[in-house]
Amino acid sequence: MAFESLTDKLQNVFKKLRGRGKLSPKDIDEAMREVRMALLEADVNFKVVRGFIERVKDRSVGVEVMESLTPGQQVIKIVNEELIALMGDNPSRIANADRGPVVILMVGLQGSGKTTSGAKLARYFKRQGRNPMLVACDIYRPAAIRQLQILGEQLEVPVFTLGDTTDPADILKGAYADAQRRAMDMLIVDTAGRLHIDDEMMEELTALTNAVKPQETLLVVDGMTGQDAVNVTESFSQRLELTGVILTKLDGDTRGGAALSIKAVTGVPIKFVGMGEKTDALELFYPDRMASRILGMGDVLSFIEKAQENIDLKNAREMEKKLLNAELTLDDFLEQMQQVKKMGPLDQILGMLPGAGRMKGLKDMQVDEKDMTRVEAIIRSMTPEERRRPQIINGSRRKRIAMGSGTGITDVNRLLKQFDQTQRMLKQFSQMGKNFGKKGMRLPF
Repeated sequence: MAFESLTDKLQNVFKKLRGRGKLSPKDIDEAMREVRMALLEADVNFKVVRGFIERVKDRSVGVEVMESLTPGQQVIKIVNEELIALMGDNPSRIANADRGPVVILMVGLQGSGKTTSGAKLARYFKRQGRNPMLVACDIYRPAAIRQLQILGEQLEVPVFTLGDTTDPADILKGAYADAQRRAMDMLIVDTAGRLHIDDEMMEELTALTNAVKPQETLLVVDGMTGQDAVNVTESFSQRLELTGVILTKLDGDTRGGAALSIKAVTGVPIKFVGMGEKTDALELFYPDRMASRILGMGDVLSFIEKAQENIDLKNAREMEKKLLNAELTLDDFLEQMQQVKKMGPLDQILGMLPGAGRMKGLKDMQVDEKDMTRVEAIIRSMTPEERRRPQIINGSRRKRIAMGSGTGITDVNRLLKQFDQTQRMLKQFSQMGKNFGKKGMRLPF
């Protein structure tokens, strides 16, 4: 989970602060010393850490904290505000063109994920009602053009190529003219990378920039590389007019140093983050939401947006009625599990829920997507009647279900036991709801 290590360390620091009625300058010093170590271990740039700690300390020994009734909470508020400032205050949006299609030039080193990120951007903007076209300007890497074409077919987004043309600038000019003819409003340009920055690559990118002035030049960097990602951003920004960064593989980076350092060191804002391999795993970068995740306070707005995008509202309302009446069946259980899977990996979803990291059982839970697949197979191996009335599933039925799903009887028993416990809990909630109703009160959910 992104920032997991840093979040754990910061939460331990703040837990100590919350437990004290008053804070002395010595308490602040000790807390900031631990915060400094946590940030350095997260691979945050040491100059960024030094400036961050100085600003937090200066504000934390002021009146707003020392005379507050909840000084611990005030320090956390200050840390949150400074984290947001570190990453850029407000989300950076994609610029629009005065006329013609918006041109987004994707640049970066080889293997950083430019091609995949370009496809993710195309999907992102297509979902927003835009009409994007992908442009294959990487003529060197074997199968690069074919990879982009396959991604374009999956997304139903056109991909522009020019056969045997060996000049990327000519390809881009042709794509721009074709986009105007076809009324496409966005060109996402996949460019060639190198293992390291060299003059040849930069000359080619400059030629592309001169051929069709891009509204956006987005650098794609691997978040897992930590400070190397910061160094690459700095090197590219010295040679090109970068407008933003796409930080990939953030879902697998438990430290998160690159996300906290890039804007502060280079001045180039992070515009998008990659949170997985699938084409829907791209998120607009919100500094305030990211700061909230880092501090373990969740990200409710992103959770709601994912839910709205992936969950059918009508089905959700029908499910709400069933939950309140304790009428949940295994068919309903399967349907909800499939809806949740659409929202993304479970550990990411849990990370968006406030306090989930501190809840007993969730913090150390290893989320295995195979478990969900196993449960799905078990339920699908049941008859419609068994799904509606699990209580009829006897020993012979359990054996048949296990064989049909390729699992063991213990797996079937475990699922049925968990479902029975869920049903009992729902009945208790349902009874609570009736009691609230008698008193003229509404349920708190």
